[in-house]
Amino acid sequence: MSENTGADQAPDPTQNAEKDPETWVTGDEPMTGPQKSYLQTLAREAGRDLPEDLTKAQASELIDELQGQTGRGQ
Repeated sequence: MSENTGADQAPDPTQNAEKDPETWVTGDEPMTGPQKSYLQTLAREAGRDLPEDLTKAQASELIDELQGQTGRGQ
């Protein structure tokens, strides 16, 4: 019986492949239109104000935070 090292196996779909927004190459660019739209919805539901000048990375982190508060995205 041979041992499989996993080198030829497909990635485990249960593993989270997301990168930390702080390490994104484009993370310091302005948030995207879809991010802004979704954030507006989440902020309204959470009763929060939305800053206008967020970067992509900041918007992603705020989305995660607001999803936790609103119960969306779970």
